[in-house]
Amino acid sequence: MSKDFYATLGVTKSATQDDIKRAFRKLAHEHHPDKGGKEEKFKEVNAAYQVLGDEKKRGQYDQFGSAAFEQGGFPGGAGSGFAGDFSQAFGGASFDASQFGDLGDLFGGMFGGGGGRQRGKPRGQDLAFDVTLSFKDAIFGVEKEIPLNKTFSCERCGGVGAEPGSAMKKCHTCNGNGYTTQQQRTFLGTVQAKVSCTTCHGAGETPEKSCTACNGKGTAHARKTIRVDIPAGVENGMQIRVRGQGEAMGRGGESGDLFLRLQVADDKRFVRDGDTIYVTKTIGFTQAALGDEVDVDTVEGKVTMKIPAGIQNGDELRLRGKGVPHGHGRGDQIVVIHVATPKKVSKRERELLEELNLKT
Repeated sequence: MSKDFYATLGVTKSATQDDIKRAFRKLAHEHHPDKGGKEEKFKEVNAAYQVLGDEKKRGQYDQFGSAAFEQGGFPGGAGSGFAGDFSQAFGGASFDASQFGDLGDLFGGMFGGGGGRQRGKPRGQDLAFDVTLSFKDAIFGVEKEIPLNKTFSCERCGGVGAEPGSAMKKCHTCNGNGYTTQQQRTFLGTVQAKVSCTTCHGAGETPEKSCTACNGKGTAHARKTIRVDIPAGVENGMQIRVRGQGEAMGRGGESGDLFLRLQVADDKRFVRDGDTIYVTKTIGFTQAALGDEVDVDTVEGKVTMKIPAGIQNGDELRLRGKGVPHGHGRGDQIVVIHVATPKKVSKRERELLEELNLKT
């Protein structure tokens, strides 16, 4: 007889995978035998989730019905051994959630841990460092020296913790696996989780003779200066990630990363907008009326620019290729013209201006 897995979980056929997962969590808690629920109902809920919780299996179910999963070909079906083993696990025995892909992920979220999957290598802490750049250095890039006072990999042993020339041996704590199994009691039973070995830190081996410099830890605290290339075109507030330059972890572990927080100093001459740089150039009446050649500041120094006759206050002139470098070249620099009005004029200047009678 065909089973309605959607009805079992109390969801519709249009339910999302997240909806299905939430429904299973609620029902698994409600019907678990240890919580006073019925074992048969709990098994039905689990069997339904094993199908609908997997998008591929869900598609097969939508096409062929539950019969496709009741012939022993799929874990979680009524004819498979999984449901029986699973119910036994919650009756008092333990199970390893890492054996079941989606179920392990689900349990990891419910228990606040890493599911049943083996965790990666232990990793050192990330570090952050503030770097102040001049306006010009942010435009063209620069190499900066970064002083760090942190844990580094031991130079004598290269971070492995072994005295140079000595051999490595299988870790006695994890038997060379790099991980140990821990048990955690939950409302669904006892869950086994694989965690990185605290003795070898996931390496699976330990030194026969510990390094005399770091006493086998593989790390040493020191103050060093590293050089980092700041790329061209960075902006204020950006972060640069330098991989492997955070705190070192030592044997079997990985170093954290260093994050450089960039602070770009203002330049009173320039204003930046993306790849474009703006600068204001003040000229006089005569230069505006008759035209002229003037010197203009750029981030590379002064250049000579031609002022066309009749230019107006607020007009903009473009210096191509004088802006911020980018992947395809460089942006432009925009020169905003400011025509200065003299605050005081001499008697002769007044006479000449009155004679010109410059009115619109």
